[in-house]
Amino acid sequence: MKHVKHYYKPTPVRWRKLGDALLGISTTITGFAIYEEVKWLAISALALGVIGKFLTNFFSETDQAA
Repeated sequence: MKHVKHYYKPTPVRWRKLGDALLGISTTITGFAIYEEVKWLAISALALGVIGKFLTNFFSETDQAA
């Protein structure tokens, strides 16, 4: 539970960029999957993108020094 306290601290730039990239890629895949009517791919890409973006918020500047 020690990482939960880092959630509201500023996220380092590299992790923020990674989270944004994951969310952007998953959004593109989700849109394509909806257009092609591939429901399982749309749900999977959406879930992975949101979870990936959410998890990057657990990193803080103090993690980089360790």
